[in-house]
Amino acid sequence: MFTGLIETKVRVASVYRNGDIAVVTIAAPLLAPELKLGDSVSLSGVCSTVTEKNENSFSVELMPETQKRTKFSDITVGSELNAERAMKADSRFDGHIVAGHVDGTAVVSKIENLGKTKKYYFSADKSLLSGIVEKGSVTIDGVSLTVIDAADTYFSVGIIPTTLSVTTLGSLKASDTVNIETDIVGKYINKFMEQRFEQKKSNKEVKNTLTWDKLNECGWL
Repeated sequence: MFTGLIETKVRVASVYRNGDIAVVTIAAPLLAPELKLGDSVSLSGVCSTVTEKNENSFSVELMPETQKRTKFSDITVGSELNAERAMKADSRFDGHIVAGHVDGTAVVSKIENLGKTKKYYFSADKSLLSGIVEKGSVTIDGVSLTVIDAADTYFSVGIIPTTLSVTTLGSLKASDTVNIETDIVGKYINKFMEQRFEQKKSNKEVKNTLTWDKLNECGWL
């Protein structure tokens, strides 16, 4: 589990294919010494497992589902990524609960400069937008942010100067693609409500099959 508070920016050093797996090596001289094999690390919001490492870099493997679901489908050498190690159980819990399981991607549709801060607008598929609510939490390229607007076709967030400088969000441009993870608590609530709705619908259908003739046949009349 992660918090969405980025530790450092890292850079893709190499990418090669091993069958349907993409093996990505990350240049991270500040982060690599703190990692060990098998550790989880969030790379622009994607929970990844360290498979190789040295003092200056580490490698991860991206399975087909990850490549299809995220902007890593066309990851290239030189790309900057946001990095965060998994949260320790005895650490303070800032940000919000981030699983590192990206739901899909969104596209920057507009950027407003508001003095030292910026407001970013993103367009996304309806399935993603349905999980984003005003003043709720959303993870964009691994960064925990608060939603400002949540509309039918877009959502927006505000970004402070520190976040703009220490993460890759500061270099975003219109039409850029980002990884999105919606609030996991909201996902469970939505799933629960869907199941309750289907249950009530099913019960209603059962009731609708009862007739006076059937009740009479069963001896109730």
